[in-house]
Amino acid sequence: MKTSLGIWAFGSMVTRFVPGGYQPDHGGESTVDRVRRAVDGLGDLIDDYEFHYPQELSPENVDAVRDALGGHGIYCVASGLHLDPRFGRGGLVSPDADTRAAARKLTREAAAFAGELGAHFIVWPGIEGYNYPFQTPYAESWAWLIDGVGQAAERASPHGIKIFLEHKNSEPAMKILMRNVGMTLHVIHKLRAQGIDNVSVNMDWQHLIMNGENLAEYAALLAAEGLLGHQHANSGWGTFDDDNMVGATAFMETLELAVELRRAGYGEHGERLGFDLYPYTEDAVGAVKRSVLQWRFIDGVAGRIDDAALRQAQQEKDAVRAYELVYAALGA
Repeated sequence: MKTSLGIWAFGSMVTRFVPGGYQPDHGGESTVDRVRRAVDGLGDLIDDYEFHYPQELSPENVDAVRDALGGHGIYCVASGLHLDPRFGRGGLVSPDADTRAAARKLTREAAAFAGELGAHFIVWPGIEGYNYPFQTPYAESWAWLIDGVGQAAERASPHGIKIFLEHKNSEPAMKILMRNVGMTLHVIHKLRAQGIDNVSVNMDWQHLIMNGENLAEYAALLAAEGLLGHQHANSGWGTFDDDNMVGATAFMETLELAVELRRAGYGEHGERLGFDLYPYTEDAVGAVKRSVLQWRFIDGVAGRIDDAALRQAQQEKDAVRAYELVYAALGA
């Protein structure tokens, strides 16, 4: 399976406690600098890269970034509304009509830009939500969100690219509207009812883990609906968006996911395993390398599990037999 990497893994690792970042030496780097550092350090472990528009990639720097990529591709462009202070109280769902119009315009521009590059477009509406009870007109906000995503999808459609919706329960908005898989499917089904069918799901693993959403179950569900669009691979403790190295925690859940991705044929039609990492205090090259290599190990174990026998055990809901097969693949 081919890979992609969000270039934000090579940033200065800012937090609200350390605004300059835990790796301030990288604070003054341009996107071109970060791409060169990534490509030089990772080589062919990463096939393609992902960028936020317009903060990391825009028409102004795209030629220089392509040169720095050295033959690697741009697989995804992601919306960057959450990085713009104008949209602190929401962009696509701002109650202010002018602010909402500016967010929609920027999102349409991002979708068109992605289409011109032949890259898919990720919409992670992390700023589209609320922080307090009584703060937000809920029904109107949901209608605004669906309309904004729909406009982006329509702008992307002539280019033949897909929109990947990515959910998360909180941060930066404390209550993000599209905060679980079910709410994400609600958006997609509302758009399908309007004839918009180029929208699917980006599964950010830690975002699911934070919700208690089982990775393998939702991968199977989405694949069955033809909505398994992209993966953002990572791990974490389950209470915050840690974006730690793949397989550092949730090992068994990740292994079961690998089984389901194989069953779904994920990657056979050009899909990527995207890595969304935020190595606060670790060397970025080392953290990404570890993630890729640990994923290869996990996927290799999944490939050694006797799938026919596992399916039979699952038909009988025989957990003991299932774990005999899993641990046999692990070498027990």
